[in-house]
Amino acid sequence: MGRATAARALKPGYRCGECGWQAAKWVGRCGECQAWGTVEEVGAPRVAVTSAGPVTQRAVPIDQVDVEAARAEPTGISELDRVFGGGLVRGGVVLVAGEPGVGKSTLLLEVAAERARTQARSLYVSGEESAAQIRLRAERVDALAPRLYLAAETDLSAVLSHVDEVRPDLIVLDSVQTVASASVEGAAGGVTQVREVAAAMIRVAKERGIAVLMVGHVTKDGSIAGPRVLEHLVDVVLHFEGDRHSRLRMVRAVKNRFGPTDEVGCFDFADGGLKSLPDPSGLFLTQRPEPVPGSCVTVTVEGKRPLLTEVQALVAASSLASPRRATSGLDSSRLSMVLAVLERRGGLPLGKQDIYASTVGGVRLREPASDLAVALAVASSMTDIPLPPRMIAVGEVGLAGELRRVTGVQRRLAEAVRLGFTEAVVPPDSGPVPDGIRVAEAADLGVALLAARQVQ
Repeated sequence: MGRATAARALKPGYRCGECGWQAAKWVGRCGECQAWGTVEEVGAPRVAVTSAGPVTQRAVPIDQVDVEAARAEPTGISELDRVFGGGLVRGGVVLVAGEPGVGKSTLLLEVAAERARTQARSLYVSGEESAAQIRLRAERVDALAPRLYLAAETDLSAVLSHVDEVRPDLIVLDSVQTVASASVEGAAGGVTQVREVAAAMIRVAKERGIAVLMVGHVTKDGSIAGPRVLEHLVDVVLHFEGDRHSRLRMVRAVKNRFGPTDEVGCFDFADGGLKSLPDPSGLFLTQRPEPVPGSCVTVTVEGKRPLLTEVQALVAASSLASPRRATSGLDSSRLSMVLAVLERRGGLPLGKQDIYASTVGGVRLREPASDLAVALAVASSMTDIPLPPRMIAVGEVGLAGELRRVTGVQRRLAEAVRLGFTEAVVPPDSGPVPDGIRVAEAADLGVALLAARQVQ
């Protein structure tokens, strides 16, 4: 009986590469995270190690640890340095994820070129394009540098050979899903292959003090493709966001072991590559000689940066049994809630109207502070009365019609004053008001609609 029990204990099992869920037999779909094709066989459990072994580096008192190795080195791109918290760290591994065509490869090529223009060496490895294609892009975005080395490889061992030959200070791997290891089963991009390639690059980065930038693909819902453990292994995870039909691009840090995670970098994606935008508010405003109904300006906060954004709405009579609700740059469920409050608490008959709402410049508004601007834009379009052109609106709308306070009102108002706005509608008790702007405090949505009409 004892031998049979031991044999069953050593029997290999199956585990999900995404969440770690374990099963006694193989299944096609994980029972925990519901991911397909992530359950793999794992060997028998290893015997616990009880004896001491050799150490790679002896322990030292914390006040004697050399911190120079963890100093950030500027990349030469100001907006990216803002997100990193100063620049790249030697031995740090960065994962950059984003939708196809958003500009990930262009950004990292410019980073590699800026680093190569110093005394450092950069190695750009592409598994998706040939070296000639990368050279053509480098000419277009002015990223030619003599110390920038290009290689087109999809085999992990070949990538490591290039690292031994070039001895770079920066490695760009585009992308981690296109490189495979011959020692591991599975096709490139699979859970096992991605984990093996990422582990090898992390090991090279830590052992040799090389900064590594890896491009990661995303799934249909916008999450990073591959095993979830990949995001835990790397030091920094950046999301590269933007609409391919707009010039605005944003880099957002969702994980950063070397700096803050509340910073956002803004870029202008033009024919000549990505250009840093230290003051991007002008991209989100429409310049027109006369005010028009259905437009309201708000101030959103991306990270620590306030950005003025224009919200536009169009209300038209519907001939459909179920009127249309179309959004661009706004959360559709949030818009539906604001419309319901407008109809119930504001007295606007919106039930039989087609309503279209969007933002200017391709920016996405996620925070509830934009609710009031959306409500005023819809009300303005419904009544065909334009709002004052130099007015902003900031506030969260509750289901009872009340306006709730939001964070950073003083910072938002100061940004509005800097760009020439003189009037604001905000929730009550929002704190001190900066010079140069007149504030109307509104306790509920009805008072805000009256205040917006009275502002001249």
